[in-house]
Amino acid sequence: MDLFPLWNSLRIAGLSTALIFFAGILSAYYIARCPRIIKGILDGVLTLPLVLPPTVVGFLLLRLLGPRRPLGAWLLQQFGLRMTMTWWSAVIATSVVIFPLMYRTCRGAFESFDETLAAAGQTLGLSNTYIFWRIRMPQCRPGILAGTVLAFARALGEYGATSMIAGYTPGRTATISTTVYQLWRTNDDALAFRWVLVNMGISLLVLIAVNLLEKRERRR
Repeated sequence: MDLFPLWNSLRIAGLSTALIFFAGILSAYYIARCPRIIKGILDGVLTLPLVLPPTVVGFLLLRLLGPRRPLGAWLLQQFGLRMTMTWWSAVIATSVVIFPLMYRTCRGAFESFDETLAAAGQTLGLSNTYIFWRIRMPQCRPGILAGTVLAFARALGEYGATSMIAGYTPGRTATISTTVYQLWRTNDDALAFRWVLVNMGISLLVLIAVNLLEKRERRR
């Protein structure tokens, strides 16, 4: 049993989660403080990948990053970076798909924050940076942690956008999801079922971790 799909899935999920972690927090923080109309527009744009079919997201990325498209051709010519059919193209696709999960969870956490705590810090002469990291973030930590873990779990099971922009190449771009599909196509149900169990096991561990984090924060 070749373990590359497991390693590649964990690599893609980990890197994409790291990419959207700070982007999701900063976007949620600033948009939560915007006027209602602007907030509604930006919220709709950033949440769009959550409601679009993953294949549609993959198609749009192909139109943007394909080697014959302006941006994809420029990156290939200037830096030698091929943005399709590589494992890092799967990181880009997965990041786009899971970003709304991180953003929405963090935005909910920031909107539920008691602003009187920040106001009290300002009256004491504390800087906005100090208030953000030492007062606001600890209060919002449960929601941020939950969003991070859920985004990782979603990244681990991503198939639609990943298969379109990265394809399936054994030893190069294969993930658990694409491997299961290819094994099913070749009637290797036994090995496909093993990979299904692996994916289910990892996802179950992630959900247990979320529940443990929530219980720990409640006790605090």
